[in-house]
Amino acid sequence: MSNQVVDMGLLTQTAEAARDILEVEKIDVVADKGYFKIEDIEACEKAGMTPYVPRPQRGPAVREGFFRKDEFCYDAERDAYICPAGQVLATRYESKLRDLKKFDYSNRAACLVCAMRSRCTKEYRKVSRLESEVVLDRMAERLKTRPEILDTRREIVEHPFGSIKQWMNQGAFLMRGLDKVRAEFSLTALVYNIRRAINILGVEELMRAMRA
Repeated sequence: MSNQVVDMGLLTQTAEAARDILEVEKIDVVADKGYFKIEDIEACEKAGMTPYVPRPQRGPAVREGFFRKDEFCYDAERDAYICPAGQVLATRYESKLRDLKKFDYSNRAACLVCAMRSRCTKEYRKVSRLESEVVLDRMAERLKTRPEILDTRREIVEHPFGSIKQWMNQGAFLMRGLDKVRAEFSLTALVYNIRRAINILGVEELMRAMRA
């Protein structure tokens, strides 16, 4: 439980709590797009956890219907991006995003005469890259090799919360204050687990398992 309004920034602490409960050293951390934050993903890797978080496609280019950033290919050897038209975006401009260095890549001359310009930009295209974005490249490669892991997460995780909200009429908490809400959700989770155990095992088998 957290007082934070959004999930962004909670990936590492949530994963570390799960790892402690499971009593393991390494763990795959699979989350939805709401948890996507480069600092958190890097922190997971440094802590020995392997993150799998789909990258949300957002920003002005997406809103305008232009080529997305993931349609530009980063060339690490040249430190440049290759655009969908095959042009090299190599010129860099440095700025800051939060506490991270941000680099914008562009090729103004190529954009001005590009036949695909109407699908990419109104003037000339810039593609940004953060200083530690290599961690996102590694995660993207992992997701390419294990795309099914996101579907598995959805099948496992979404069902309990859907059941709690709909079947158990728990769309909102009744208590106020973090400690009280934690206690309320603990009771909710306990009831859900008992209900699931009854559905799977039956009452008699569950009672035998509890007595054992």
